[in-house]
Amino acid sequence: MKKLFYSIMAVAAASLMTLSCNSILETESPSSFDDKTVYSNYTLAEETIFAIHQKFSEQNSYRGRFLPWYGFNTDTEWYLASKPGDAKTQLVAYDTQTNDSQMNATKNPYSDMYSAIEVANLTIAGLGEYGNVENDPDMAFLLAETKTLRAMLYYDLIKAWGDVPARFEPITSSTLYEPKSSRDVIFERILSDLEEAIPALPWPGQGVAASTDRVNRIFAEGLYARIALAASGYALRPADGAVGTGDLGSVRLSSDGNLSKDVLYPKALSYLQDAIASGKASLYSSYEQLWRDFNNMENMKAGGEVLFSIPFGPATNDLSGNRRGRWNYTFAIRADYSPINGKGGTAGPTPNLWFKFDPQDSRRDITCANFSWDKNGSPAPSGITSWYFGKYRFDWMTVLPYNGGNDDGIKPIVMRYSDILLMAAEIENELNGPTSTAKNYLKQVRERAFASNPDMADAYVDALSGKEEFFNAIVDERALEFCGEFLRKGDLIRWNMLGSKMKEAQADLTALSTLSGDYSELSGNIWWKENDDASGIIVWGLGKGETSAPEGSDWIMESQYVDKASTWTKDDKIGCLFFNDPDTRQFWPIFDYLVTNSQGTLVNDYGYVNN
Repeated sequence: MKKLFYSIMAVAAASLMTLSCNSILETESPSSFDDKTVYSNYTLAEETIFAIHQKFSEQNSYRGRFLPWYGFNTDTEWYLASKPGDAKTQLVAYDTQTNDSQMNATKNPYSDMYSAIEVANLTIAGLGEYGNVENDPDMAFLLAETKTLRAMLYYDLIKAWGDVPARFEPITSSTLYEPKSSRDVIFERILSDLEEAIPALPWPGQGVAASTDRVNRIFAEGLYARIALAASGYALRPADGAVGTGDLGSVRLSSDGNLSKDVLYPKALSYLQDAIASGKASLYSSYEQLWRDFNNMENMKAGGEVLFSIPFGPATNDLSGNRRGRWNYTFAIRADYSPINGKGGTAGPTPNLWFKFDPQDSRRDITCANFSWDKNGSPAPSGITSWYFGKYRFDWMTVLPYNGGNDDGIKPIVMRYSDILLMAAEIENELNGPTSTAKNYLKQVRERAFASNPDMADAYVDALSGKEEFFNAIVDERALEFCGEFLRKGDLIRWNMLGSKMKEAQADLTALSTLSGDYSELSGNIWWKENDDASGIIVWGLGKGETSAPEGSDWIMESQYVDKASTWTKDDKIGCLFFNDPDTRQFWPIFDYLVTNSQGTLVNDYGYVNN
């Protein structure tokens, strides 16, 4: 079995889309098993699923390049170390260069995604021929799981690069180099694949799907809806027939009638309604407990709110080193004490987001943390421009303690049940207006956020009238619910709001920095003290009416905390939110290394010119 596994891994590594050597196609597999033996045996065939999982964990794949850099800057999330001329800043600030130092390398996420897709293509072909999937539900599950993973991989490729090559069959000598295809071709295929896969998948918590890193039916139904929303929504697109010609493109809807809202929304809503009616997933009662359990992965059970996580390896305290993933290492509240030593804090909420939450919203202080841990392990204010994602915390990692190094074993969440509810609310409203059904979906998410005052949540939702007002409420709710989970960029693109929302955020940040507009009532000073349980700090001075010192003698004052000129103007923090109109740079370019080694088949669109 191990020999088979390593053979499959060799195929995966060899299938990079840009290799210039055809010899890999002429080399016989070192495996002693033929295709029939592999794909007619459940245990052997399942190893190919794990080969796909392994590609997520490659150093410059999801682990170290795609997840750490895709999804910000938005109107809710930004890169904290931004400065003009910095390559990392350009990558997130809509000024990515084709020779970017993070991405333009032999090992890169684009190639690793296609490597995983090649393993999926081999598995789908093998199971289709030898797996007896019509009569064996276990083998049918493996086929469905593979199609679902391939659909997710293609969706991620499209949201990062726009139009990419469509590869749905194993590579041959004649297909080693392929040009880009219209993303519509890929959207149609992966949606069709999900329609075939969904009936063969178990509910979360059942059978193999007892783990959140194995595919289940509700995740696949939610993935169908997520892809349908993107396919039928707005995006920067080359003119029809001009993909891969250097076309500048324009922000528009697809002209493919099969991808219209009229076609896709009813199907997507049906899948979401099936997921909700099943009762096989549910919200955590506490937003805080959800994220405490996230940071202790052994507590994250399938059949709850988390529908699928990136399978980075087991959440155990073993010493084998099999704890891949750099999620908290990248995004946790910054910590400078040993052994963590300055990890976390690559990105965080935009400083104005905290003020968008109602004070009674339990998500506010979990999402927006304005403190970091010093060298003594004590919390202190981190500066008004350095807010961190309070969802991700080293100090909450008690089951799987972090002991330094690049890997922390955290498995990033791909989809939660709250997304099922909010997508259902959005689509129901689009099809039928703000019906009681649409409002009920929104209320479930809102009531959890306002657990201390659910009547307040209900009153807010009940007061929404008209399709547009309800849609705007969904736009706001998704910002508050998913900040730090990097869904926002895709949402804003499909709503045709990326450029406008980014400009609004930049203006709002300027108002905050000058204590004008909505922030004119703030004094600019804060007072703070450590929590009684040493889990963070309490801050006074950022709420309305909090303009003078609070009662008590144990508060520490930070004068001009909000409006210190150096806080905002150093390296032009606000200007680094975006360097170009985000609507003209919704996607990364295909980087120089990939284009150079494509034998002339890959050409960038959207105004990118390879060096």
